[in-house]
Amino acid sequence: MAKSGKKYLEVKKKVDPQRKYKLDEALGLVLETSYAKFDESIDVAMRLGVDPRHADQMVRGSLVLPHGTGKTTRVLVFAKGDKEKEARDAGADYVGAEDMAEKIQGGWLDFDKVIATPDMMGLVGKLGKILGPRGMMPNPKVGTVTFDVAKAVGEMKAGRVDFRVDKVGIVHCAIGKVSFGKDKISDNVKALFELIMKLKPSSSKGTYLKSVTVSSTMGPGVKVDPVEVPQTLK
Repeated sequence: MAKSGKKYLEVKKKVDPQRKYKLDEALGLVLETSYAKFDESIDVAMRLGVDPRHADQMVRGSLVLPHGTGKTTRVLVFAKGDKEKEARDAGADYVGAEDMAEKIQGGWLDFDKVIATPDMMGLVGKLGKILGPRGMMPNPKVGTVTFDVAKAVGEMKAGRVDFRVDKVGIVHCAIGKVSFGKDKISDNVKALFELIMKLKPSSSKGTYLKSVTVSSTMGPGVKVDPVEVPQTLK
């Protein structure tokens, strides 16, 4: 949806596009400029001083946000036997093996996250062209290829977010809903900032956190002063 309607243009006037706000002020503005009739998501975009073309500068990770994301996450688990039962008991929405792979190849995509036990990766690997571009391919680096399926399902349901830097060096992440209020959104974004700072590659030279923008689904982007971010974590 194009952000050019009358309401958008009205709220946009409240944000100075040239200014970099303190985090607290920026979050206040994001809430103030959210105007949709639905509970908008709050997103953060961070431009990092890394070159993702180099494997040693690939920033990726996952965390369970203190207050979750506010979204209902539909979890699909590829597992068999005892692990299939474990996944179901943990609250997975869909569990299976060849039957699920067949459904996906037939165009079924009614899920948000995919977890697989390591022995299932031969099967899941064949779905790479479908799951990969959607960011759903299970990966041991973010804990979605694991035999501890109960833990993985529990984290997904609790509001775990996975992120990775894109080809131009930007990390996008949903950090909650407008209805959370400023304090809970602040807790979530600080938890994300903390992890991003810890993940700084040793080969990244110069400024690491180059820019930060927060916005609601329909509202304008509000720039946060990246220099101020480390201070918010103390």
